Amino acid sequence: MARDNLIGGGLWEEYSHEVQRRMDNPTNMGEITEEEKGNNELIIADFGAESCGDAVRLYWLIDPKSDTIKTSRFKSFGCGTAIASSDMMAELCMDKTVDEALEITNIEVEKALRDNPDIPAVPGQKMHCSVMAYDVIKKAASMYKGVDMDSLESEFIICECARVSQDTLKQVIELNKLSTIEQITDYTKAGGFCKSCIKPGGHEVKDIYLVDLLAEGVEEIEAAEKTRKIIEAKGNGNFASMSLVQKIKSVESILEEYIRPTLKADGGDVELIDVKEDTDAFEVLIKYQGECMSCSMNTTTTLAGIQDMLTFKLKANIRVIVT
Repeated sequence: MARDNLIGGGLWEEYSHEVQRRMDNPTNMGEITEEEKGNNELIIADFGAESCGDAVRLYWLIDPKSDTIKTSRFKSFGCGTAIASSDMMAELCMDKTVDEALEITNIEVEKALRDNPDIPAVPGQKMHCSVMAYDVIKKAASMYKGVDMDSLESEFIICECARVSQDTLKQVIELNKLSTIEQITDYTKAGGFCKSCIKPGGHEVKDIYLVDLLAEGVEEIEAAEKTRKIIEAKGNGNFASMSLVQKIKSVESILEEYIRPTLKADGGDVELIDVKEDTDAFEVLIKYQGECMSCSMNTTTTLAGIQDMLTFKLKANIRVIVT
């Protein structure tokens, strides 16, 4: 079934040789019987994907003294990609502790099936076939630990293929001010495989899609930007009349837009500690972070630059003090 021998190539060209080899001749397929158990604990876990009808049964022989998986085998009821993915999943579990096996991700399975580190082993629309790898591992681990399967998942996963959580996506969208699905995929890999998580109508039905998180994130970014501009506008010639909270937000917005990008480019940062009113000036207390802490210019050139920018933007007499 090698790709090079197929007439016209076609879809087969999108599958690695390793995937095709394991489709035809899986290394770890089979059962583990009670007779093989010995002093080890035998775990048999089943998991099925309702969306496509594929199912996998995972067998583990675990040394109870060390929680190490001594033998790992599988049976798969599904397409060739599901067989190849399950075969690699079972192999990756071998000689790991149960907790270490829980850290195996779908992407790790897919990458292990690649011929070339930079070329995906399967077409994106078939990535969902490896999703069962993580789920059946979680099922087996929950059986061994005697806990509910859901208790082993601490995050709400949006993209099952890449194992990207809702919290991670929200943070990435907000911190990097993302505005397109393509940007989300570039930053997190979410939506780059079977694409079911992007919007309704894909391979699997989701409660929340990337388009929902993106719309939410863009709305929050736009609202924050409006707030920042209002705060900064209030500071122009009117800093003295602002409340302490407004003063702090105004200073913070200027640091974020005009100061931090330069400092972060050199591995540093600055934290706003407080804003105080003195007899002849407003004292802005800051603390340097990262490389700025040891920089020889943190009390001279850099400090003067921060003070000048705040004075110019806020139209007020500002004295910056390093704590």
